[in-house]
Amino acid sequence: MSSTHHLAPSQGGTRFRAFTPRDLDGLLQRVSLTADQHLALRAVSAVLPFRTNSYVVDELIDWTAAPDDPVFRLTFPQEGMLPGPELRRMKDLLARQAPKSEILRAAHEIRMKLNPHPSGQLDANVPVHEGQRLTGLQHKYPETVLIFPRQGQTCHAYCTYCFRWPQFVGEAELRIATDDIGTTSSYLRAHPEVTSALITGGDPLVMSTDVLRRYVEPLLEIDTVRSIRIGTKSLAFWPYRFTRDRDADDLLRLFEKVVASGRHLALMAHFTHPQELRPPVVRQAMRRVRDTGAVIRCQGPLVAGINDSAEAWAELWDETTTLGAVPYYQFVERDTGPQGYFGVPLARGHEIFRDAYARVSGLARTVRGPVMSAMPGKVCVDGVAEIAGEKVFVLHLIQARDPSLVDRPFFAAYDEGATWFTDLKPAFGAERFLPGLEVG
Repeated sequence: MSSTHHLAPSQGGTRFRAFTPRDLDGLLQRVSLTADQHLALRAVSAVLPFRTNSYVVDELIDWTAAPDDPVFRLTFPQEGMLPGPELRRMKDLLARQAPKSEILRAAHEIRMKLNPHPSGQLDANVPVHEGQRLTGLQHKYPETVLIFPRQGQTCHAYCTYCFRWPQFVGEAELRIATDDIGTTSSYLRAHPEVTSALITGGDPLVMSTDVLRRYVEPLLEIDTVRSIRIGTKSLAFWPYRFTRDRDADDLLRLFEKVVASGRHLALMAHFTHPQELRPPVVRQAMRRVRDTGAVIRCQGPLVAGINDSAEAWAELWDETTTLGAVPYYQFVERDTGPQGYFGVPLARGHEIFRDAYARVSGLARTVRGPVMSAMPGKVCVDGVAEIAGEKVFVLHLIQARDPSLVDRPFFAAYDEGATWFTDLKPAFGAERFLPGLEVG
């Protein structure tokens, strides 16, 4: 496929500027906060990661609506992200200017209470090859392997609700990462059942194209790998990666090379709110990606205080469909980090999903949700029903560790407050949901 039709004119890329916790005080001057509120947000940022950039700050956030603006809430710390006692502990340490070592120790202790690696990420999902644990890979489903490039374990900006927050807090033992491309290739060759490789992070597109190529091109030498996915938030948080960055055109040529190899290339784009789609550069970036033959599939979680309305989701699905992308998943906020603050009860979540789904055309109804990426697999909440006089959740597994469990309906006792799979109990007094399906 010729690349000349989509090359951008030479414009000397837009300058990327990152903001980190040391910039938080200055950025918060734009928001009307009390001194105590300001201290609380600093306390949260001492435990959970904070990073944003000039594009998000200047182009996406409506500062006249902050702190209630959805993109502000999406990228800036919120008081409720830490449990009350932990928040008070960190505020006290900062207020009395405690030694850095004491602050770091307290932050570590709090992080360990926040379930940093849910659903078996550091044990059940880590593959073994020739006696070696491959800690930078995840192999949860037979046909899919996740690859975490060491150089891609950051993002252009961090989402406040991110379930991969442990990647970004500077604690090496919590990070999943690899730069052993040779062993990754060897593992994939030894497992021909793996047909799809997902390069994820962090965000792989923080890497230069030259570095990304080191991870992508070896996959093209493995015949059994038929699709390559790249998980990214860059279309929302730094669309210049595809338009005016120094190596934007090289990135698109790499995409074309993957497509020309006969493989399916999917950009798994993370969009959380329709506000992220409004700048014209996002539309330009999406066109350029699609011109390479890659497919953009859009996913994101349902998050309290940010997108917990049918109106937001219907607009998001409609708009991404109009722009040529494919609505893919609506996720449930995972049981880690600030889930207690951002999580939406499953009953309410399905109501939002159903109402949004009813508002969009059939083209947008490719989306599936609400979906929990739980220990046994991707559990979809299909609805609420009354069966044999009992109110129940109707559920099924879209994907599973055990493929025999996929697409078999099962039932959980209705629980209005349940926010995660482990909150649910089998309906009708049963001991388990399905034979072989364990909650933990």
